[in-house]
Amino acid sequence: MTKNSKQDAQCALPRNAILGGDCIELMNSLPENSVDLIFADPPYNLQLRGELNRPDNSKVDAVDDHWDQFDSFAAYDEFTRGWLAAARRLLKPNGAIWVIGSYHNIFRVGAALQNTGYWILNDVVWRKSNPMPNFRGKRLTNAHETMIWASKSEGAKYTFNYEALKALNEGVQMRSDWVLPICTGHERLKDEEGNKAHPTQKPQSLLHRVIVGSTNPGDVVLDPFFGTGTTGAVAKMLGRDFIGIEREESYRAIAEERIAQVKPYDKTALEVSTSKRAAPRVPFGQLVERGMLQPGDELYSTGNRYKAIVRADGTLVGKDFKGSIHQVGAHYEGAPSCNGWTYWHFKRDGQIIPIDVLRQQIRAEMEGRTN
Repeated sequence: MTKNSKQDAQCALPRNAILGGDCIELMNSLPENSVDLIFADPPYNLQLRGELNRPDNSKVDAVDDHWDQFDSFAAYDEFTRGWLAAARRLLKPNGAIWVIGSYHNIFRVGAALQNTGYWILNDVVWRKSNPMPNFRGKRLTNAHETMIWASKSEGAKYTFNYEALKALNEGVQMRSDWVLPICTGHERLKDEEGNKAHPTQKPQSLLHRVIVGSTNPGDVVLDPFFGTGTTGAVAKMLGRDFIGIEREESYRAIAEERIAQVKPYDKTALEVSTSKRAAPRVPFGQLVERGMLQPGDELYSTGNRYKAIVRADGTLVGKDFKGSIHQVGAHYEGAPSCNGWTYWHFKRDGQIIPIDVLRQQIRAEMEGRTN
């Protein structure tokens, strides 16, 4: 494919659209390697037998729709292999997929993911804080669902906003068990008769965490089982583009109306915490090369207890030791290591300023930002 034909194919990607029809056929019609993330909530194949009633004999609104019914496990597996292959074709080389399911299907889906070439990164347990009871009293209350997060292939440089998820979790590393409520109250969409618009509507909180954690603003998120459009609504709020595929016309109508009412957050509000490792590397010597610090300038330690002289090659020399900003700081502190960027300070107009301020100025230029 030529450069121009690749650009034409990319232009053909139907961003922020809901497509009606068979998900496998539609995915195979879209440009290859064009999507950053796929969130899939496929039929669970619940294998329900008869009606389910509460203790007061009222009927439970369970998932008994035709789209969740398959003749056999073999038929379900064939369907799973088909849509997973189509989805993998769409993903960019560093793209990733999230698939959610219950005990009825997630183990079969997990095996199919691996057999199709995906590389599993995590399985996440969504523990429901308000699960539906087991009304028959013959099994444990089914209080969780499982999500599988996988990259397109082993070694792919998938997006993972570690610091952003850590910030969402009050500064603690995000775990693989997420306690979030199911859809209730104002979030639960209803049809004209007041019934659930969709039996397995996912909560916005779940999609918020997935999209913030594994995409960046401007990325394309595709949902091949779009339902009433939670993925599209959250993607739009968070400044991502979405593509929804849904064969049921009634669901598409609800999703379109829902997403039309969504307003994206302000661009500034969409910025998230990033890993320091992901920031551009700036050698201390670059500050000297650019004249931000001069050879012979004095640097002062935290607490102003020690000082060192900047040398032309970007090293420091102290009273009895020389080396990098990190080595000299560690020597003075008698420590195995030291972050020289936060340890050393310079003086400007009577102010003591961390040298890391100068590094951040260079990073802002490298990333195309202004101060």
